[in-house]
Amino acid sequence: MNTASSTPSNALTLAGRALIALLFIPAGLSKIGNFAGVAGYIASKGVPLPELCAALAIAAEVGLGLLILLGWQTRWAALGLAVFTVVITFIFHNFWAVPAEMVMAQQQAFFKNIAVVGGLLAMSGWGAGGWSVDARRAGAL
Repeated sequence: MNTASSTPSNALTLAGRALIALLFIPAGLSKIGNFAGVAGYIASKGVPLPELCAALAIAAEVGLGLLILLGWQTRWAALGLAVFTVVITFIFHNFWAVPAEMVMAQQQAFFKNIAVVGGLLAMSGWGAGGWSVDARRAGAL
C-alpha cells in the first residue's frame, strides 16, 4: 500500500472518504431520532427483529462511517459498509417487486446503492490514502 503518494492523490482520497461518510453518518444519526419509525419500516419489509436491525443499521452507518471519515481501519470499515449496503439494497429497493409507478425510483435507488458499493470496494482495496489515521499509524507521514 502506497499511502505516502502525491498531495493531489491524498486530497482526492480524503475528499472521497468524506463524501462517502456524508452519505452514511447523517443517515444513521437521523435513525436515532426516529428509532420507532425506522424499526416499523424495517418490520413492514418483513425483516425479523426490526429493533435489533435498526440498532445495527445505526451502528453501521454512524460507526463505520466515522471510521471511514477518519481513515482508521478503513479497509475493514469500507468492506463492512459494502456488505451492509448490498443487504439493505436488495431488501429496500427491490424494484422488480413494486408497482409499475414505483419501478423507476426504486431502480435508480438500487443502482445508486450498487455504485456506492463499488466505491466502497475500491476504498477497501486501495485503503485510506496518506492523509488518514491508517497512514499515520503505519508511519507513512
